[in-house]
Amino acid sequence: MPIWLLAIILGFVEGLTEFLPVSSTGHLLIAEHLLKIDPSSFLRSDMFNVVIQAGAVLAVIPLFKDRLKMLSRLHEPASQQFLAKIIVAFVITGVGGFIMEKKHFKLPEEVQPVAIALIIGGIVFIAVEALLRNKQLSEEISWTVAITVGLAQLIAAGFPGASRSGSTIMLAMIVGAGRARATEFSFLVSIPTMLAASGYKIFKTLHHPAIDAIPTDWSSLIIASVVAIIVSFIAVKWLLRYVQTHTFIGFGIYRIIAGAALLLFIR
Repeated sequence: MPIWLLAIILGFVEGLTEFLPVSSTGHLLIAEHLLKIDPSSFLRSDMFNVVIQAGAVLAVIPLFKDRLKMLSRLHEPASQQFLAKIIVAFVITGVGGFIMEKKHFKLPEEVQPVAIALIIGGIVFIAVEALLRNKQLSEEISWTVAITVGLAQLIAAGFPGASRSGSTIMLAMIVGAGRARATEFSFLVSIPTMLAASGYKIFKTLHHPAIDAIPTDWSSLIIASVVAIIVSFIAVKWLLRYVQTHTFIGFGIYRIIAGAALLLFIR
């Protein structure tokens, strides 16, 4: 299969799954295994993954223009508090991620842990939705929710397949946030978090290249990034409407089926 076509497929997978609660890291790993991409290929490098992830994140910023305008009105107490909560969640994740980086933590690149995380996450989705079915959830983001979202992002960083958006949204709902509000806050926190993480990795790659570093394939990187940007925008726009009237049970069922299929058919 030509490398440009592989780049399109990986860009599509990243754009589709970055914000859906199904784990982009896990699905990229699955796609790489299914497509039999050589581990030494640039398409499996950190540089490739973080750049297309940054593209997917940047694509959704226009979807939150009203909320971002509100955050720019810093003379208003409500804007000050909401921005402070985003910053607190971001700092918690940043500090935790920095510690993990210093401990040389690296996500496993095997399918089995991804499959297990997908199944566990799916069960959690269904259980949480069942428990909260008749509970009145708040449309306000509390400090407890902000702190929880910051900690939840570290779960996804430590367990491929857990899903950053899935972990943050579910835990935010458990501590009282409404589904739509939890989704919005999760995405708003993810923008600075993932851009900072991507920027840091890009900086390290460019300024401290390893002796055996893989040469950058700019054409593949641009193709995959453009695809990720377009697909991410469409996926998030759909999801923000979906959560207004639907639960995450469907995603939970998908995760269980996908995880079981991986355990059965991929070694």
